[in-house]
Amino acid sequence: MRRTLCALSAGITCALLLLGLACGGGSSASKASTGGGTTPTIPGTPTATGTVNTVPISVNAGPSTKFAYTNGVFVSVTICKPGTSTCATVPDVLLDTGSTGLRLLSSTVTAAGLTNVSLGGTTTLTNCVQYLDNSYNWGPVALADIQMGGEIAKSVPIQVIAQPGDTFPAAPATCGGTANNTTDTLLANGILGVSFFLQDCGAACAPGTTFNGGSYYACNSTTCQQTTAPLAQQLQNPVSMFATDNNGLAITLSSIPDVGAVSTSGTLQFGIATQSDNALGSAVVLTPDNSGNFMTTLGSTSTNVAFIDSGSSALFFLSSATTGLAECTGANVSGFYCPATPQTLTATNKGKNGTLSKVTFSVTEADTLLNSNNDVFSNLAGTGTDPQIGPYFDWGLPFFLGRKVFVAFDGASAGGTAGPFWAY
Repeated sequence: MRRTLCALSAGITCALLLLGLACGGGSSASKASTGGGTTPTIPGTPTATGTVNTVPISVNAGPSTKFAYTNGVFVSVTICKPGTSTCATVPDVLLDTGSTGLRLLSSTVTAAGLTNVSLGGTTTLTNCVQYLDNSYNWGPVALADIQMGGEIAKSVPIQVIAQPGDTFPAAPATCGGTANNTTDTLLANGILGVSFFLQDCGAACAPGTTFNGGSYYACNSTTCQQTTAPLAQQLQNPVSMFATDNNGLAITLSSIPDVGAVSTSGTLQFGIATQSDNALGSAVVLTPDNSGNFMTTLGSTSTNVAFIDSGSSALFFLSSATTGLAECTGANVSGFYCPATPQTLTATNKGKNGTLSKVTFSVTEADTLLNSNNDVFSNLAGTGTDPQIGPYFDWGLPFFLGRKVFVAFDGASAGGTAGPFWAY
């Protein structure tokens, strides 16, 4: 078994004006499962509170038996055939604040007996999400009731990721690349996209538009053609469809030692300022611009493409030329930083609302971290630059460790502040 790495961030599709930066639905770093490592005992590690708006989450190696996921945060999701008790609970679903919509491998949902969304006759609405690492997820849109803790969202459009052996048309050339359609390629059983956007594509894919980014297709038994999709039929942020606690969420994860950890735990809470346990408190609120980003300044360099993304396995920012950090030379860690000694840096985030927030973080040689037996790291970082959008700052999973991070949804009010916003 071996480790593979991806240095691009999680998927931000049409709803973010197609500033897509993704690796299998979230920047993934995987390694061989060699065993050993350190599992810390940390005072104050969050656990499920027993309240209906809280479920446990875990950062661990993931479900693959061939590859171990580095800095992957996972949650269990129960899906049911709408209006019935025919259900399946799917563990090890990647929790991704950088995308929208629930996407599950077809083999994990068989027991629920879901029905695909029909466009008439034998034609099925089908979804494609593509990533800049030349990979994709492809499969029909189906309706499911989704339950997490005591919260239920009814008749939610989700993507059932077509797997090898499924009797479903292959992805067309316009949805091409490498298919993330098994546990060993997706490194998860699915992706729960809970960004602050309510649909995965939004108005760009709705009827009346001439561009859908290759997101939606009408498929019969043999062929597929690009199509538009009404907002209600697009993949939805399931949390926004809960009957209550539906204006946002909060992710809380423990701090870990500098050497890393085998795993760590935390909680996913639904709603912001809707119950006694999910108040914003003194959290700093950063609102995004129209492209879904804020500004981050590191040293003398600023980028207007900055975001907070639990689906990215590292902090990705700027380049070695602007940071002075040496890049790794090993083939398996290309694009990651390998400073000779651990470095402590401070960046300043600025929201569209003008709020400033300084964040101090550390960067340790990626080779050292990734050749250990641990799977969770707070100081793993790589370069953040893309030929389409230039330098960016992706506050990935390491940013969440030791913090409570809020995501308020578009069009909602949370704690007296209009969404969308991040807060921490």
